[in-house]
Amino acid sequence: MNKYLVKGLSLAITGIIAVYISYDLMEAENHWYKILMTVGVILFGYGFVLLVYRIFRKIDRKTLIDNRNKKQEEQNQEKE
Repeated sequence: MNKYLVKGLSLAITGIIAVYISYDLMEAENHWYKILMTVGVILFGYGFVLLVYRIFRKIDRKTLIDNRNKKQEEQNQEKE
């Protein structure tokens, strides 16, 4: 697995768990829920950005490989 995929998923899941726990704290009228919810949203957002970044890297890598193969085929045809 890609390091961006693993880190993105773990941060997103941690963020979701933190927000869920903060809702429980809010119902119990504990004021720590504000800090925990903020941290959870930030973690989820960063994890989501890493997941999207992984997708863009994968698409970019595939495009680069395709372009290199096309250039190499063109050079081979010119030599013949």
